[in-house]
Formats: sequence, structure tokens, C-alpha cells
Amino acid sequence: MQFTSTRDAQHRVGFSEALSRGLATGGGLYVPTEWPETATRNVRAADSLSQQAAAFLAPFAAGDALASEMPSIAAEAFNFPAPLVPLDGERLGVLELFHGPTAAFKDFGARFLAASLARLRRGAQRPLTILVATSGDTGGAVAAAFHRKSGIEVVVLFPKGQVSPTQQQQLTCWGDNVRSLAVRGSFDDCQRLVKQAFVEPALAAQWDLSSANSINLGRLLPQAVYYAATSAAVHARTGAQASFIIPSGNLGNATACVWARRLGAPIAEIVLAHNANRTVPDYLAEGVLRVRPSVATLASAMDVGNPSNLERLTALYPDAPAMRLAVSAVTIDDAAIRARIRADYQRFGQVWCPHTATAAEAWSRLDAARRQSGHWVLVATAHPAKFREIVEPLIGRPVAVPPALEQLFRRPSQYNEIDATLASLRGAMMGQAA
Repeated sequence: MQFTSTRDAQHRVGFSEALSRGLATGGGLYVPTEWPETATRNVRAADSLSQQAAAFLAPFAAGDALASEMPSIAAEAFNFPAPLVPLDGERLGVLELFHGPTAAFKDFGARFLAASLARLRRGAQRPLTILVATSGDTGGAVAAAFHRKSGIEVVVLFPKGQVSPTQQQQLTCWGDNVRSLAVRGSFDDCQRLVKQAFVEPALAAQWDLSSANSINLGRLLPQAVYYAATSAAVHARTGAQASFIIPSGNLGNATACVWARRLGAPIAEIVLAHNANRTVPDYLAEGVLRVRPSVATLASAMDVGNPSNLERLTALYPDAPAMRLAVSAVTIDDAAIRARIRADYQRFGQVWCPHTATAAEAWSRLDAARRQSGHWVLVATAHPAKFREIVEPLIGRPVAVPPALEQLFRRPSQYNEIDATLASLRGAMMGQAA
């Protein structure tokens, strides 16, 4: 199995190299050269999630150095559940993706990538340096997954003052082989710095660089697993296809769902629920891509004005009319997020994080016939305890904190601040003062 760049069809690499590189030559993103439907046909609803992951991912690692290790990697990465919880009879459920060590969906992909790269780096002469930009949840998941992994160092970039206090604690409490940098700018600035670093010859000469954002294939492919597994479960139980409503920012999670459907998973509609960062909803509505600076919202992990994985989606659907046939999108403002958290706590007894609330609000805006004709799944991407400062005043009670998060709160926080320039990033990586 090979993977090619979204910007150069002649550039092709194997599975391990795509994971190790992170970003393709010339700044492109890796995509499969073929779509093996055996990936979804091998997913059996009765199997455990780790077994489903190994079966789904096996065709992509075929012929690769990691092929024989897929079962053990999957067992290491998918060792916590992704339950589909009924919410309103058969027609609505919530896919809870927050039962991992940092209480966010990104734990699945981050742990898969860490397990894979740790195996690939055995005996390496110098460490691999993971550069990761985060709008909130990615950095914590990556830091937890790679913490104390031999032969790997991690540099986490997050926008200063634009993540929740709980998220910042998760980003900055690690030490050892993990360094955290608060960038004086937006998430888009953090993402730009990571991309610039990959094509900067001086940095490439000094460090072996890779990424753990969803620009890395090793983050995105594992996320397709839970869409394949959940849709298989819905189909086995009801005979129908599942439709997903996905909180969306950088579009990695959404692209994973699109890929699962492209591989044959029984998925009907895919609705992207965005916050006030309207780049994708406006593109689908108007047919013109207008990248703009990100806007700070309650759903901070989705505050992305220039989503990287739109490049992967346009590799499949090259213009807005084609993409509109594949996905739809809606934008949800902060007032609606607050109202939905209150309303669904009163109606269902469910406590949403602000991101999951965008999906719940998007579902409420579907017309009644559309809601009743499908089997809908709201994707819950983070535990509400990560956003206690927002959620608790809205529901009028404390939010229980998972034990894994409680442990992180007890660790000391440490980070440095840098300007949003490549020179500042280079200096921080060399241990110089910002």
C-alpha cells in the first residue's frame, strides 16, 4: 500500500514513511493511492474495538514494516471504549469519544501514532522531534501519548490565552521529553509555524521532524476506525446506515468519517457542525474559499480559520458543488451553544462540552422529516469536565471530573512563551530565551 501527496501525485511513500514524515514534500498531505474496501468489510460488529482497529488498518499497512505489529499497536491504542449511547430511541444516539486518558477523541489517533513511531524509532541514531500545533485538545492527547517514549521528543505549540484553563493544564504538565510553547497569536499561527518548520532546510538538517496533528496520516486513519465500527453496529442492529453530526474545526475528524464512507462503511449523511469560524460552511454555500483569521469561541478546539484537512477533502471533491454532495455544514454561535447545553441537560440529562453542543444544536435544526428518516449519531468529542468554567454555570451543578484528568491537575505546569515567528520557534527548540 502506498500514499501520495495532495500536491504531487508522483511523490509516493509507504505507510511507515508517511507516518514518520508527517507532512509530504512540498507541504502536501498524504492520502491513499487506493481505497481498499476490505478495510470496512473486515470490521465485525461483534469484535472488540481493538480487534476492529487492527482489521480496519491492516490493508493500509500491507507490505510495510509495521504490518505484523498492527494487532499489538491497535491493542495499545484502542484500550478504552467508544460507546454509542441511545439518546432518543433508535433514531438518535451519541458516540462518546472522551473515555481516553485526556478525555478527548484525539486520544485514539495520538496513541496509535505514538505506538507506531516508538516501534519505528528503535535503534535510531538521533531522536524524532514531534511538532504539534493545538487549538486545545490535540496537544494534550499527543503529550500524554508520547510522554517518556524513548527516542522521541515533543514540542507543543498552543495559542496563548485561547484555550480553557483545564486544556492548558493538560498541555503544560508533562516535562521530561515534552516541551510546551505558548504562542503569542492564534491557532492558525501555531499551525503555520509547524508547516514552515517542515520546509525550512536549517531545521530539517538539525532535527528529524514529524507531526502529530491530523495532518499526519497516523492520526487520521485510526479516527476512521470508530466511524467504521459504529456504522457497522448500527447496520447490524437496524439494517440502516448511520448519519453522523461531527463538531468540526481542522477537519481531521470529519475527513476520517468521509474516508470511512469512501471505504464502504454504511454511512449515509455527514453533517459538519462548526462554531463561528465559518470558512467551510461559507465555502459550501458560496462556492468560494475565503480563508480568514480564526475567531475565539466557547468551542475553542474548533477555532480554525484555515483548516488543513480541507486539502484532503478537495483531493476527493475538487470543488464546492462536488463537496456539497458529500457533506453539509452549519455554523453555530456561542449563544446557541450555551442554550443547547442548558436545553439538553434539562431534556436528556446529558451534559455536553461546548463542542458536542454544536453537534446537538445542528441536529435540532434539521427538519423533522429528516430527523425521523435517519439513524443519527452525535459525535461527542470531549468530556464536559474539560470546560467546567463554561458548563457548570449553565447547568447549575458541578461536573464530575474523570480520574485521569484529576491526576493531571496535580502535576506542575511549565511552559515558555514565544512570538508567532519561525525564528522564535527555532530559538525555543534550541533552548534559547524567547
